[in-house]
Amino acid sequence: MKTLLFLAFIFIAFKESFAQGKEAFKLLRYDEDYSSLKNDTAKSWYNKMKYTPLSKTGNTFLSIGGEVRFQYFYFKNEDWGDAPKDSNGYVLSRYLTHADFRAGKHFRTFVQLQSSLANDKLSTSPVDENALELHQAFVYFKLGSKPTASLTFRVGRQELSYGSQRLISVRELPNNRQSFDGLKTILTSGNYKLDFLYTQYVTAKKGIFNDGISDKVKLWGAYLTRNEIPFLQNIDLYYLGLQKTKTTFDDGSGTETRHSIGTRIWNSKNNWQYDVEGVFQWGTFAVNNISAWTASTNIFYVFDLKSKALAGLKTELISGDKNYNDGKLNTFNPLFPRGAYFGLAAWIGPSNLFDVHPYIEFPIHKSLVFKADVDLFWRMSENDGIYGPNVQVIYSGKGHSSKKIGQQLGTELTYTPNPFLNFRGEFTWFKTDDYLKQASAGKDILMAGITGQLKF
Repeated sequence: MKTLLFLAFIFIAFKESFAQGKEAFKLLRYDEDYSSLKNDTAKSWYNKMKYTPLSKTGNTFLSIGGEVRFQYFYFKNEDWGDAPKDSNGYVLSRYLTHADFRAGKHFRTFVQLQSSLANDKLSTSPVDENALELHQAFVYFKLGSKPTASLTFRVGRQELSYGSQRLISVRELPNNRQSFDGLKTILTSGNYKLDFLYTQYVTAKKGIFNDGISDKVKLWGAYLTRNEIPFLQNIDLYYLGLQKTKTTFDDGSGTETRHSIGTRIWNSKNNWQYDVEGVFQWGTFAVNNISAWTASTNIFYVFDLKSKALAGLKTELISGDKNYNDGKLNTFNPLFPRGAYFGLAAWIGPSNLFDVHPYIEFPIHKSLVFKADVDLFWRMSENDGIYGPNVQVIYSGKGHSSKKIGQQLGTELTYTPNPFLNFRGEFTWFKTDDYLKQASAGKDILMAGITGQLKF
C-alpha cells in the first residue's frame, strides 16, 4: 500500500508533466494508439515511454504501459454466514504490464504480463491469486489502408469484450482478468463491424507461467455491430458457441455444448439512454437438451450530459431449470460475464434469476462521483438453485420452495484526480430473505471495500 501512495503522490504532484495527448486509457489496453506522439514536442519521459520510435520515419515504434491496483475488503458474515469468520479482512493486489510493438499500420505484436496476489484471505481461488502469467501475447495483421474499411487478423492469447459484457468480458473487477487463445478476424466497413472468433478459454491456475493452452473450454462465434441507425441508434447481432468438457448445474454434471443467439440495442448519446438485450440458448448437456433465455433492460435518464448525473432502472429475467430429471436443462449460462455482475461484492451470478435494480449516479465534484443502488433478487424457478458469477452452484433449489433471495443496498464513492489515478470506496449490505434462510446460515452480509488504482 505504501508503494501505491508514493506513486499517487508523484503522479498528483507532477501530473502536468505526464500529458498523454488525446489518448485515454481504455478497458482493452491494446485499443490504445500513441502514434499521435510522433509529432510530440514536449519530449517528456512519460511520452517517450508511450512512444519510442524504432525507425527513421517513426512509423515503427514501441509503447510501454501498465497498471497497479490494491484492494482491501472486509466482510461480516461472508457467504451469508457459511464462510469461516474473518475479523481482519484481506488485501488483493494486481499488477499488469504490457509492450506494444507496431510496424506501420499493418503489423503489430502485443504482450502483457499479469500478477494477481492475495494477502490474509482465508481461502483463495485462481481468480483471487495467480502469481505471474503470460496474460496476452498476439500478433496482428491488418489489410486495407482506408480508415473506413479494413480486414484484421489477430492470432494468439488475447482479451475479448463484447457489448455490455453480459456474456464475454475481460472480468475487470475481480482480481485476475481473463483471456482466450485463438484467432479473431475483424471486418470493418463504414458503420458496420463484424467479428469472427474461434478460441480456447485460458483457465487460470495458481503458480507461475502455468496457464497453458487447453481445449477443455472452447468459444467460437460471430458478432455484428451496426452504428448510427435511425431511431434505434446502435444494434448488435451475434451467435456464440460454447463447449465445456465438464459443467455442473443443480440438475447434474456433464459435457456441455451450448449455442447462443442474441441481439442488443443501445443508445448512449441523448438524455434518455438505454441498453436492451435478449438471448436464446440451445444445445446439449450430458443427456439433456438445453433451452434457456434471458432478457435484460437498462434504461436511464442523464440530467446533465456534461456532468453525467443520472438515474436509471435495470431489470433482468434469466431462466432457470423448470424441473429436475426431465431430460431438459433450462438454466441460462452467461458464458464469460464480467464477474462482479451485481456489484463489487460479487455474490450472485446471472442464472435462474429475476432482479429489479434502481440506481442513481451524480458528481459531487468534477473528480468525485457518488453512486447508490438497490437490487431485489428472486429465483426465476423454484426447481433450480442460485449460482455464482462463474456459473458454479452456490446453493441447490432442492427442498426449498421460496423464490425470495434477498435485497442488496450498495453505495460507492469514486475519486479520480487525474487520468492516471482512481480511488474507490464501496459499502454493500445484503439482507437475506426466505430462500437463503432455508438454504444457508441465512445471515445478512456487510461488505466494505477500498480500491486504489494507478494506470500508466
